[in-house]
Amino acid sequence: MSKPDTPDSTSPACPARVVVGYLRRDGWAVPVYGEPTHASPQGAEANTSPAPSVTSVPSGTNPHFARLGGVTIIEQLVDRFYALMDTLPEAATIRAMHGPNLAPVKEVLVRYITEWTGGPQVYSAERGHPRLRRKHLPFAIGQAERDAWMLCMTQALDEVVADPDLKDQLTRAFAKTADFIRNDKGSSHDHHSH
Repeated sequence: MSKPDTPDSTSPACPARVVVGYLRRDGWAVPVYGEPTHASPQGAEANTSPAPSVTSVPSGTNPHFARLGGVTIIEQLVDRFYALMDTLPEAATIRAMHGPNLAPVKEVLVRYITEWTGGPQVYSAERGHPRLRRKHLPFAIGQAERDAWMLCMTQALDEVVADPDLKDQLTRAFAKTADFIRNDKGSSHDHHSH
């Protein structure tokens, strides 16, 4: 097996790499990449890599999904989030990044948050690793866009989540994720200088 970033002459030009686990760093799950295992179709489900969770604990032990109230509350949160995006003038720029029909993006966000908070692994099973930064690179996302997104999410959390401690934990986790997705010049993840 070659080093992950060193192509091997027998490897394909773009070797398949998968998330094989997560390390805990600053309260977040940092993906660990490795070579895919060749499992039989019966074992394929066991090799599905979960999306990072709020507390970065093994799947099934993250209490946030249950504390939220499951998929029903997550659906309410996502519906309220996009309703706010549709109506708040501060969110007009990020709303313009979406198509007129929000139903497909709502479904994806519900699946992502479900898995991210420790619920069933529905996002990864359908879409693979989240790759949030890569998926958002076509859009200019700077401080203003991050702040507009957080305005909608924070207000939705305030309206939907009753537990103040849980609301605080989720708000902090969403803020880290929203900042991570920024791709503007000068952000801590600046691609433009390369």
